[in-house]
Amino acid sequence: MDGNLPTTADFETLTHRAALYLRDILHLVFLHSEKEKAVVVYDRSSLLSKILEQAYREVLPHALFIDFNALPPLEIRQTLDALESSDFVALIQSTNFRLDAFRIRVELFKRSIKVIEHPHLGRMSDAEAPLYVDSLAYDAAYYRGVGRALKTKIDNASSGIIDSDGEFLVYGSPFESAKLNIGDYTGMTNMGGQFPLGEVFTEAQDLRAVHGRLKIFCFGDVTYKINTPKVPIILIIEEGQIVACENSTPEFDHILSLIRRDEGGVVWIRELGFGLNRAFSKTRTVADTGTYERMCGVHVSLGAKHGTYGKPGFKRSDGLYHVDVFVDTHTVTLGDEIVYKEGNWIV
Repeated sequence: MDGNLPTTADFETLTHRAALYLRDILHLVFLHSEKEKAVVVYDRSSLLSKILEQAYREVLPHALFIDFNALPPLEIRQTLDALESSDFVALIQSTNFRLDAFRIRVELFKRSIKVIEHPHLGRMSDAEAPLYVDSLAYDAAYYRGVGRALKTKIDNASSGIIDSDGEFLVYGSPFESAKLNIGDYTGMTNMGGQFPLGEVFTEAQDLRAVHGRLKIFCFGDVTYKINTPKVPIILIIEEGQIVACENSTPEFDHILSLIRRDEGGVVWIRELGFGLNRAFSKTRTVADTGTYERMCGVHVSLGAKHGTYGKPGFKRSDGLYHVDVFVDTHTVTLGDEIVYKEGNWIV
């Protein structure tokens, strides 16, 4: 799919497939009905934004559609300000919409409005559009069943081990209470967030109890796109910090140097993310790191920034970096139980 658009047949096929998945998301995840208002804010700066705009028109024929680049910010604000609790907003963004200091999702959440964000679509190529569309498929039994089972095992595990093709990273500590991104907002303050879905994440209660070696096959670079080196990079970790690397590249060295420069000369390992989205794998990739983060497998974050979990000695203002790196995972063991093997979660 080179150029600005695929063939008409391809575009229509992807649009109808996206509409099928979005219809499930609206009903199963957002519990949306025609009783509530719906607003879709979009641009037409990328293939994926055009596909999603048309798909939402198919499933939300009575919604108000706003071209972000065609109206002044004040007029868009006034439309959003008129919404009420439980109304629905979709944000289809080739980049990331800004209305001056108005943070759209945050401000809407404060008013109990449901929000689905599709950000940074322009970072992905036309050829990656089918993978992104596939990632919107919502299997409620899978996401909720596997997600909750993983949370239970994480919360009860006293330790863990990641085997990345014969390299072992040991978590010699219990884990923080896991957070779920599985399309079930029961009991949560906000309803919605960035899509696609599919992640359970945590981190070690004692960051210094993490040690060993970790093989990664790609990482998020300074452009927020995944960078895949020819040879996987091995991270050597002591007391929760990267102390050396093997097979590093200039691009990865640059990331480490930035973190060390701005975060006290060290590179912490923090988030441990278990992605559930089976549309993405080691070989099925999309360029946008925030989207690919949901891939069915393991990622960890480099840098001190992690707003979810507070730690003694870590001030939120001090953490500047949260760089996702993706693990060449063979198995994941929590306690004495293998929970991931051969590319799948087995819980």
